[in-house]
Order: sequence, then C-alpha cells, then structure tokens
Amino acid sequence: MVSTNFVYRNKRVKMTESEEPNRKPRVDIEYCNVCNSKPQCLELASIIREQIPEAEVVCRTGRRGSFEVQINDTLVHSKLSSLAFPHYEDVVQNVRNARDGLPVNKVAEQPITDCVVQ
Repeated sequence: MVSTNFVYRNKRVKMTESEEPNRKPRVDIEYCNVCNSKPQCLELASIIREQIPEAEVVCRTGRRGSFEVQINDTLVHSKLSSLAFPHYEDVVQNVRNARDGLPVNKVAEQPITDCVVQ
C-alpha cells in the first residue's frame, strides 16, 4: 500500500492510497422548481466551474422549498433547514477543500431579501 504525506493545519498527516484526496469533487445541488431557484443553482454551478474546472457540478429539481448543496455526498447547506441560500464563496471554498482532501464544513447563509409568502 502506498502512502502520502501532506501538511494540514501545521501538522503532517500520512494518508494511504485509499485515502488520497478526491481530485474531482462532485457537487450536487437540489433546487425547488416551484420557488424558481433554478437561476441561483445555475449561478452557483457557474461560479464553481469557473474557479474549479475539475469539479463535477449537477443541478437537479428537488423538493419544494429546497436548495440543498452536497459535496462528495456531504450536506454542506440546507435551505429546508436554514430558510436561506448559501454564501457562494463558502461553497466554493468547501469544493476546494474537497479537491485538496481537506474536510468540508457547513456554509454560512445569505439572507433572503426578495421572498414573498402568499
């Protein structure tokens, strides 16, 4: 088994071949078609692809009220829980982390300013 050393937070970490960083992160964005969240999904996908071209980004229609962002099967944002959209730069940083084999974290939310409940 091959091992690799790298530095994370000023500590040397040893990883085996099976733990090597995923160089092609997968981002899955579930959006609500009823709420017309597709433009936000496409905007976030475009920003990610522009800054991290090797990322695989998928936008798909999902549950009502949703804007759920998963990176390599880890949920980093849920509009169903937070009632807000994610801060895009935090999502991009998490995609970079996933690409580099670092942990991904929950992202900050941006407040929704143009939502009208009828």
